[in-house]
Amino acid sequence: MNDWQKKSPLEWETYVNKMVKVAAVEKHEYEGWVLTVDPVSASIILATFLENEKVSISVVLGHAVQEVEILKEGDDKMKQQLSCIFAPEESKAYSPEELEKRKNNLKTWLETNHIPVTEQGESGRTLCVAGLLTIDPPYGPEECSSSNEIILSRVQGLIEGYLEKQQ
Repeated sequence: MNDWQKKSPLEWETYVNKMVKVAAVEKHEYEGWVLTVDPVSASIILATFLENEKVSISVVLGHAVQEVEILKEGDDKMKQQLSCIFAPEESKAYSPEELEKRKNNLKTWLETNHIPVTEQGESGRTLCVAGLLTIDPPYGPEECSSSNEIILSRVQGLIEGYLEKQQ
């Protein structure tokens, strides 16, 4: 096991959102922004921004990592860019203010129709209906999740109807 693999997840977390140079076995070198480090394999996920707003993702396997050098700290703009890489296309179309408005409007509509709804999670971004179904941003029928198929299809139908009336 190499030194990189011996680090703890808290130590790896200090590399997230930073530009790094990774020296790997067989004299391979990789540069990019650290998206995350897998806590099981110690593999580093790097993002490199190309032209045309495209992103290249590289994975350097934990056992191959010999040294990691921090080249640059990520500013708030870069952190935002990195956090949006794997976000669904639909959620990218909405600003945080628009998402908050969509959430509050849907929550109010559900409560008006006597459907019990609460906010969940640290930031309260997820709506929870009757403790059985969750709705994530951007709060459409596709973002509903439940293990109960009947409740899932009924709430999705209600939200589709609500969204059609909004347009």
